Amino acid sequence: MGGGGGGGHEITFARGPLQFRAVDAGPSGGEPVVLLHGFPQRVSSWDAVAPRLNEAGLRTLALDQRGYCATARPRGRRAYRLPELVGDVVGLLDAAGLDSAHIVGHDWGAAVAWGIAGTHPDRVRTLTAVSVPHPAAFLRAMVTSDQLLRSWYIGFFQLPRIPERLLTSGGPRAERALARMGMTPEMIDRFRREMVADGAIPGGLGWYRALPCGSPRAATARVRVPTTFVWSDRDPALGRGGALLTGRHVEADYRFVELPGVSHWILEERPGELADEIIARVRG
Repeated sequence: MGGGGGGGHEITFARGPLQFRAVDAGPSGGEPVVLLHGFPQRVSSWDAVAPRLNEAGLRTLALDQRGYCATARPRGRRAYRLPELVGDVVGLLDAAGLDSAHIVGHDWGAAVAWGIAGTHPDRVRTLTAVSVPHPAAFLRAMVTSDQLLRSWYIGFFQLPRIPERLLTSGGPRAERALARMGMTPEMIDRFRREMVADGAIPGGLGWYRALPCGSPRAATARVRVPTTFVWSDRDPALGRGGALLTGRHVEADYRFVELPGVSHWILEERPGELADEIIARVRG
């Protein structure tokens, strides 16, 4: 598992037969901030962001999520439905002795963050979602903008076995695709180690394959906690349509932050600016 800040200690907890791990860093008495990674990354994606939050006096808890954590890789797509993913975050809060926390998520982690804010607002102090808009805004953008074309890979990931073969083959095709998405050679090397070599690809794909089993409530729940949405205009997977629609689904203080000239990988390209936005939202 990656560092999630390069220090701290591990929190472990169980949900049924699954055993989860999270990296707990920063001052123990600081405002707690849960960090949720996306695909195809793990806890280490926060390595440039978490230390900045810790230096500002915040406690960070970076969760190695379902399907990624080696001891939490259930079989079958229904195990990766959004309510299960949200339940894992609630389990982390319980294990850490926290009634609530500030929730931050990137990519699929943002989808989980929107889900917990919409269905468990009592557990969420504030929300900072990165890259992925509110699910209802995303669905609307699929029919009102170019988002459907940008999301072609979601359909491809529904295929059995073929995506696994492509992503784990060690050939150049998958790595060229990641480079076109903006990943650096260092990030691609981390992908090889943490996703391919560690066997996390099938679990990560499980999140996409669970989409047909989605919960309408999770997709439409309005968010009533203070929220910041951070989006970048060079993201090839997520267009402006969903970004601009997101504010309609937040019934609380809301801030939309657009980062110009940045790809999908905001955590690596603009960690300082992202950390500043998270800190500003936490201190509200």
